[in-house]
Amino acid sequence: MTSFRFFHTADIHLDSPLRGLAGQEGAAAERIRAAPREAFEQLIGTAIDEKIDLLVIAGDLYDGDWRDYNTGLFFVSQMGRLNEAGIPACVLHGNHDAESRITRSLTLPGNVHVLPARKPATVRLDELGAALHGQSFAQRAETANLARAYPEPVDGAFNIGVLHTALDGRSGHETYAPCALPDLIGRGYDYWALGHVHRAELVHERPHVVFPGNLQGRHVRETGPKGAVSVTVTDGEVAELEWRYCDVVRWAVIRVDADGCERFVDVVDRMRAAISDAVADEADGRLLACRVELRGRAPVHEQLLASETSLAAEAEAAALGLGDGTAWIEQVIVATEPVADPETLARREDAVGELRRMLLDAGDDPELMRRLDDTLARLAGQLPAGVRDSTEDSALKAAATGDYAALIANVAPWLCGRLAGGGD
Repeated sequence: MTSFRFFHTADIHLDSPLRGLAGQEGAAAERIRAAPREAFEQLIGTAIDEKIDLLVIAGDLYDGDWRDYNTGLFFVSQMGRLNEAGIPACVLHGNHDAESRITRSLTLPGNVHVLPARKPATVRLDELGAALHGQSFAQRAETANLARAYPEPVDGAFNIGVLHTALDGRSGHETYAPCALPDLIGRGYDYWALGHVHRAELVHERPHVVFPGNLQGRHVRETGPKGAVSVTVTDGEVAELEWRYCDVVRWAVIRVDADGCERFVDVVDRMRAAISDAVADEADGRLLACRVELRGRAPVHEQLLASETSLAAEAEAAALGLGDGTAWIEQVIVATEPVADPETLARREDAVGELRRMLLDAGDDPELMRRLDDTLARLAGQLPAGVRDSTEDSALKAAATGDYAALIANVAPWLCGRLAGGGD
């Protein structure tokens, strides 16, 4: 049996609309918008440079229906690069690029084999001694256990199962094409090239069951290195498995300890140092897209809550001060706590104490709750469904779900900070 090497990738989401970039301008924002394409170009370039023998794409090549033909033309151009280098590619479509979702199509180069959606099929690459088995999604919400109907392994070949699934569940991912690990192990294949889960995971060895993760992080919940898996097959067995990081933008959450800070400038100094350290430790030469979270019990807590505009500007200045294209600040979140508890603050004999007392009692005022419901329920209903469902702003989420007591508790520290005279 011949030896060969292949790249296993998934969840590329070409031309995905990236979150958190609405209204953002500048070179860093444009780099982030272009990141999925650049990461894929880098993957193809690495495949050619390393002279791999096969590329396997296990679903969600596209993020959804193409806005125009440019998305498809870009993919064809990259497959043309592989074709010129004599490298075949096997593509399976998942929930984001299911057959029912993609209304346009283009003829692909002859080196590209697309696994059908009607039923499972086998692609034989006799020159490699390999056989790939799989079924693309016909509909976005595929609820059947597709793996059970996959073909029997080909005798004498290295058998690769290609499947878009979360297995029996992975946090943050819909359980499309659900299956259990024994379903895969029992099929008799040598390698399972999975997609759908955006965090890389070696689920099982011999047979290898692998999620490569997504190729490029698209938002702050997709932090850390992203890329594809390089698999070396020798004498019909997996001899080596390595990750190839292709991301051009890396996402990070930077937690800044503001514990004990009595002055705004002290927090800024710690924040600047934390951003610099994160670039040195995590960026690996890439643009680092950062969310900054301030934590700890800080005497300056209320001023921080009321100074988010200034904090965001200071964080952006810290990023720009590190050099062009080095770091970009997605958001600064104040998650500090006051040194004194709300009940102690409510006993203050000043305007802040009076406001605290009013806010502590507000949740028990039925007339206030009714008025909030009359006003906020109507406004929340006008929000796009995507904003209501995906917002990470706790105050907006409380307003959208009608949890007005939580809304009051959320905005109380900010209001007191503004009243105390701190902030923007």
